[in-house]
Amino acid sequence: MRNIKIALQYEGTRYLGWQRLKDQDNTIQGKLEDLLNKMTDEEVQVIGCSRTDKGVHAKSLIANFHTNSKMTLHEIQTYMNYYLPEDIRVTYIEEADDKFHARHNAKTKVYRFTIDNNSFADVFTRKTAIHQPKQLDIKAMEKAANYLIGTHDYDAFTTMKSKKKSCRKSIKSIAITKKNNYVYLEFEGEGFLHNMIRIITGTLIRVGTGEISPEELANILASKDRSLSGTMVEGKGLMLMQVNY
Repeated sequence: MRNIKIALQYEGTRYLGWQRLKDQDNTIQGKLEDLLNKMTDEEVQVIGCSRTDKGVHAKSLIANFHTNSKMTLHEIQTYMNYYLPEDIRVTYIEEADDKFHARHNAKTKVYRFTIDNNSFADVFTRKTAIHQPKQLDIKAMEKAANYLIGTHDYDAFTTMKSKKKSCRKSIKSIAITKKNNYVYLEFEGEGFLHNMIRIITGTLIRVGTGEISPEELANILASKDRSLSGTMVEGKGLMLMQVNY
């Protein structure tokens, strides 16, 4: 059986996230599996490197699936891009090793959050950025972000309810840049908790607007108290940029 590795781009605005739902097929995984089932006449399971949430986008999400299909890689990619919705595209395809697993083999993932920092919201980025009209203090945000880099318990920055699962994760870097009144927050880590990046971004916005000091991030992190961190911002500003293996 062949193991096919693909790279995907998608705009997640109208989807309920990556993971297929029992009572709803309007997901990225659902669209892919339904199409591949028809293409191969098999029951195909698509494994994604990340389970992006509702409204979240991907520049390069890596996935893999197994099939006995005799179609060439070019034929598979052409078929998928012809029949997939126009907001989902297969940008790369190759034969992978039998043991390759898109999620388990991933070493780090890079996400980018985009903030429109113009005085009024840009019509053309309304689906891929959140709007923050108050000018953000980038240096203060960078200072605050440094407290979050490393290996920590991020209980204050997740909506995960289960107490059985560890909230201990490692963030390799958080880079914050501003260009043409857009602020970009780029996170690299081994993995992230449910809604973790969106809550961290909301908290860093509080720092950027002067609501709290950069030093307060250390206290929030140590408290493990979700009520002390910032608002969970909308998912539309979040995009999976890269997966490193």
